[in-house]
Amino acid sequence: MGSDIENKQINRQLFGDDFEWGVSTAAPQIEGSLDTDGRGRSVWDVFTQLKGKVLNGDTAHTACDFYNRYRDDIALIKQLHIPNFRFSIAWPRVMPNGTGEVNQTGIDYYNSIIDFCLECGIEPWVTIYHWDLPQELELKGGWTNRDIVSWFSDYVKVCIANFGDRVKNWMVMNEPAVFTGAGYFLGVHAPGRTGIKNFLPAVHHAVLCMATGGRLLRQALPNANIGTTFSCSDIAPYSTNPRDVSAANRADIFFNRIFIEAVSGMGYPDDIKVLKRIKNYIKPGDEQLMSFDFDFIGIQNYTREIIKASFLVPYIGAKIVKAENRGVPLTAMKWEVYPPAIYNVIKKFSAYPFVKKIIITENGSAFPDEVKDGEVHDPLRLAYLQQHMAQVLKAKQEGGKVAGYFIWTLTDNFEWAEGYHPRFGIIHVDFKTQQRIIKGSGKWYGEFLKG
Repeated sequence: MGSDIENKQINRQLFGDDFEWGVSTAAPQIEGSLDTDGRGRSVWDVFTQLKGKVLNGDTAHTACDFYNRYRDDIALIKQLHIPNFRFSIAWPRVMPNGTGEVNQTGIDYYNSIIDFCLECGIEPWVTIYHWDLPQELELKGGWTNRDIVSWFSDYVKVCIANFGDRVKNWMVMNEPAVFTGAGYFLGVHAPGRTGIKNFLPAVHHAVLCMATGGRLLRQALPNANIGTTFSCSDIAPYSTNPRDVSAANRADIFFNRIFIEAVSGMGYPDDIKVLKRIKNYIKPGDEQLMSFDFDFIGIQNYTREIIKASFLVPYIGAKIVKAENRGVPLTAMKWEVYPPAIYNVIKKFSAYPFVKKIIITENGSAFPDEVKDGEVHDPLRLAYLQQHMAQVLKAKQEGGKVAGYFIWTLTDNFEWAEGYHPRFGIIHVDFKTQQRIIKGSGKWYGEFLKG
């Protein structure tokens, strides 16, 4: 079979009985009910109120109303034979000020989700931090304040104490490169800070928190399956010109290498001069505190990026050649549809000797969907998923350490700075009525999993 796998030949059995299949979500993108039952404000609650920061001025105030509709949505997961459900705990819902007081109503809410998943025969996979930093902590410096290691530790302990008796699978953090890069360097995500002076301390403190969270989980729950997730892009140079090749290598450091190498004991890559400045934030003993031996890493891949050298881009000297300028198939996010990207990142991260196991914790696509006669046919999304699954299987058959695949995402949702424009769900949501319609891709996934 090898690389000649065709979409029609993809079936669940080819991946093996122990391959994990699932669907992924995130609390700030689906829950809504932002000011309900004692929940505190998050940085995203504040960011969405700033003019021009989110497309169409959208907010997550209602989102998919998962806070009130979780039983219905979990029932849909069961209907589609999806055995694993990844969701996140909203830090401001369980600890409104980020530290100190615990909101019991928030704890009860997540216990209800966990219990109902188990009742339905669905295994909960919990992300502890998925970008919704309590605003009260951001006012104290957020990820740039080293005290966040202590704040985060308190939060992790609350999650362990209240959910650890039933949750076996944990992800400490979601995509640190994105929330530090977009939120503390470029300013296009919450909290909207910019500059290297914010980015570098945020990076180091996120690494410390990832490793600390892993150790706290291991100490309290020795039999748990503990991981963390990384956004990964397949990086390729624009040409064979040495300048472009060198630029692509620098981009690879920022996109793929910083966090996984730091948290795995390799230290920070110092191939880029500006990264040497991170030493200003490293204290004696941090080298040991930065690393943790995760049971798995979550890889989240959607596309590839073509990189060209550019003297005009500070620090990195490289720029992305936009996909829309390359005459390639695009998603609604203007990302290239390039299935071999997921194969390439699996092979790349499998080559790290410290990586034991890889779970694809996010892969999916946004396309314009239309409801016709009460149904949503989404052939482009279906083809995307089938083609990417084929590449995952190819990587697995060639010795890649991949052991699971989770679709992003269950329902159309609040897609950060893009608002409600991009629809990633395998279930369509009418955001005015909250009506759900399982899309063609969702029906296919259900049949695929049914076997």
